[in-house]
Amino acid sequence: MPLTNPSGDAQVTNPQAMRALAHPTRLAILSYLQRNGPATATTLSPHVGATPSVTSWHLRHLASHGLVVDADPGEVPGDRRQRWWKAIAGDFAESQLLGQQMSVAAQRQVDRWIAEVGPVLEPEWLRLSGISNTSVPMTRAELEALTQHIDQLIAPFVRRAQADAPPEARIVRILRHFLPEAPS
Repeated sequence: MPLTNPSGDAQVTNPQAMRALAHPTRLAILSYLQRNGPATATTLSPHVGATPSVTSWHLRHLASHGLVVDADPGEVPGDRRQRWWKAIAGDFAESQLLGQQMSVAAQRQVDRWIAEVGPVLEPEWLRLSGISNTSVPMTRAELEALTQHIDQLIAPFVRRAQADAPPEARIVRILRHFLPEAPS
C-alpha cells in the first residue's frame, strides 16, 4: 500500500480492503494497534468487544488485505508463543466509502475522551485540548494546500518512534474533518 502523505498514512483504494475496514470490530482493532502498537488477539479482545477467537479471525481478515502484519520480534515484549500484530501505517487516508464508519469511530473516541479522560486531565493539558469548529471560505486549491501544510506540520511527530519521544510526551489523537458545504 503506497504512503500518501508526510505522516505516512496509507491510502486504501481496493474495494475489498475498504469493506474489510468498514466493519466496526476491524476498525476498532486497527485503531487500537495504531494508538498502542503491537498486540495479540487476547490483548485486543476487551478493547474491541469481541472474544479472542473472533478478534483473531478479524486480524487474519485484515492481514489478508495487507492492513495488519505480524510484528517484528524486537517490537514485542516477552516470548513469541503468541502471535503479535501491528498496523501497517499510523493511519489510513480514508476513501469516501470508509468516511461514515470512520466518522462514527471518531465520534466514539471524542465521547470516550469527554467522559473518561477530560475529567481527570491535568489543567495544563486540559487547556491545550479540545475541539474547534471553524467555518472559512476556501477554494479547492486552498483546502488542498492547507491539508498538505497540516500533514507536513504533524509528520515529524507522527513518524517519531514512541521510544524517541521526550519522557513527558503523551499520545494525542488528532481528528481532522474537512467538510466543504454543498454548492449553493
